[in-house]
Amino acid sequence: MALKKQAPGAVSDINVTPLVDVMLVLLIIFMVITPMLQKGVSVDMARVNNPRTMQAADKEDATVLAITRDGKIYLGSDTITMDKITGKVKDRVADKLDKTVYIKSDARAKYGDVVSVVDVVRAAGVDTIGLLAEKVQARGAAAAAAAAETSQ
Repeated sequence: MALKKQAPGAVSDINVTPLVDVMLVLLIIFMVITPMLQKGVSVDMARVNNPRTMQAADKEDATVLAITRDGKIYLGSDTITMDKITGKVKDRVADKLDKTVYIKSDARAKYGDVVSVVDVVRAAGVDTIGLLAEKVQARGAAAAAAAAETSQ
């Protein structure tokens, strides 16, 4: 008499390989796209103890001027010369309700360059200027973060 073969039972093990593949692809995508999401030019801003938060500077349509260490000036992510700032800033803030212009400067930029940019922006008719800075981290918080990194 012939024995009937039984169908194999359901496998209850989790196959992790497809999950890991998908996660690695997503990780690579986020690593590539994250630097592209940054608006404007990256500068090493001055650090202060009591900065005032300016959420409007992070808006998509905010007018942000950046001054780098070597004296280059950027409007958004485009290089601009000192004599063209007045016209470009006038055009950008003409139809806005909030006519604030934000200036972020490298901590090692020349003070004279920053003052010149502020003067040119004032000449464009802008009365409200935001100077962007970073908050100084407390030594205890920095030490705790460093200790947490080394313990992992």
